[in-house]
Amino acid sequence: MRGRVVLPGRAEGEVLASDEPLSFWGGVDPAAGRVIDVRHPLAGRELAGRVLALPGTRGSCTGSGVLLDMALGGRAPAALVFRDEEDVATLGALVAAQLFDRPLPVLRLDAEAFARLSRARRAVIGPDAIETDLGAVPLDPPAADLLELSAEDRAMLDGAHGPAAALAMRILRAMAANQGAERLIDVAQAHIDGCIYASPANLTFAERMLELGARVRIPTTMNAISVDHANWRAQGVAPDFGGPAQRLADAYVRMGCRPSFTCAPYLLEDAPRPGQAVGWSESNAVIYANSVLGARTAKHPDFLDLCIALTGRAPLSGPYLERNRLARRVIEVELPDGIDDAFWPLLGWLAGRLSPDRIPLLRGLAAARPGPEALKALCAAFGATSGAPMLHVEGVTPEAHLLDPDADRARIDRAALREGWRALNRGPEQIDLVAVGSPHASAEECRALADLMQGRKARVPLIVTLGRGVLETIRAEGVLARLEAAGARVIPDLCWCSIVEPVFPPEARAVMTNSGKYAHYGPGLSGRAVRFGALAACAEAAATGRAPRDLPSWLS
Repeated sequence: MRGRVVLPGRAEGEVLASDEPLSFWGGVDPAAGRVIDVRHPLAGRELAGRVLALPGTRGSCTGSGVLLDMALGGRAPAALVFRDEEDVATLGALVAAQLFDRPLPVLRLDAEAFARLSRARRAVIGPDAIETDLGAVPLDPPAADLLELSAEDRAMLDGAHGPAAALAMRILRAMAANQGAERLIDVAQAHIDGCIYASPANLTFAERMLELGARVRIPTTMNAISVDHANWRAQGVAPDFGGPAQRLADAYVRMGCRPSFTCAPYLLEDAPRPGQAVGWSESNAVIYANSVLGARTAKHPDFLDLCIALTGRAPLSGPYLERNRLARRVIEVELPDGIDDAFWPLLGWLAGRLSPDRIPLLRGLAAARPGPEALKALCAAFGATSGAPMLHVEGVTPEAHLLDPDADRARIDRAALREGWRALNRGPEQIDLVAVGSPHASAEECRALADLMQGRKARVPLIVTLGRGVLETIRAEGVLARLEAAGARVIPDLCWCSIVEPVFPPEARAVMTNSGKYAHYGPGLSGRAVRFGALAACAEAAATGRAPRDLPSWLS
């Protein structure tokens, strides 16, 4: 039994362990330091001051910001201990130490040592061992820095391009060592996820970098933000939230980022090409870029995305390397007859649960001929339950031939689909709000919803969130006018994963959505019950105020 120090430090505390990965964003309330993912075994548990032992993390790249906020507010775990490779929480702890002098130890243990720690009641972490009531586990020092820097890398590290670029290169260097990367590579573009006001720490980081003179070196788009940038005041958003959220977005724009404000950058006209190396953050975007577009990017945590944008460089590790893009689990899928669009997010959610720590190949789906909307929904829901950076669909996605000959096997049959459906449909039949656009709705999704609402009027709030580019497209086509005539409210910039009251109707107690991602995160983020179904079921719920009582025909 052995472990390795990832980030050094001394700590002690009660051990809190789980054998299931956790998403810090959407799964942890940073203000309370408590797990809010209602489906996680640690739901409701307090993390502050505990030695938190997890296999790894999953879900959103924004988890690094959540952890940083917990560290700055004194609500972080005493230490983080992982079994598998982990970047998101590790990066939050690294920024806390590098930029704010708040060290938080991070360790990685082998499987046997992790299992022993998980059974212990209390642990004391020193520089070369973890002492527990079940015995000690020796610790190796941090991984050697094997990174070969180019002349330009060294110039940035030495401050030739200012203090912000130097700090960015220091953080990149530390993360590259943790990942075992031997060199950095050029990336063609970046996508920033840290512009979401998930916590005050995101704003603190961005404004500190801006003070240091941060300026992006490559084309850089921005994720959805936490408010409708132009209209949040008129929408009644409290200034103590709307003001900082707007300041955060503006800070990144001042650094040279493009105010695209969308969590679906693959819908933009400059989406990456097959084989192109990019530096994207935002879990659904990363998974779609790797899986569907055939581009190459790691699932970069918040803050590392800006470091990549400031330097134009990323560690050559993870899915940038073909050997790390191989499917190591084959999931045989029973494809029901007559599926509708709800099948794809349901399948993604289940596939992520079955493959939380490795890339899967989904087999048995080619006959359904999934298009961009189906694959978008599949990838987003997969990212909510898996830590893997991509998936393959046999006969559909461009790299489905990348299969490890020793891949193991799993299966999703009709019974598993029914069980998953029930898990995502724990809310009541009466619906108070319909949520579309997580990730941001595409123009095609908006057209389909307008057709479904033709001649009808929403009886309960129907809110669609989307990017500015899609908004302009549907406005020019007349689709926006049709949606608004049906009573829909179409809001740019923000997303369901960052929406706040009163834009989110305070009186709504039950939400209907077509998003597997939001069906997963919604209960914890909003405190509301959630129902899930196809876009047609969402239109029906908007018009009647009721969710379908029965399973869809393809599951019954």
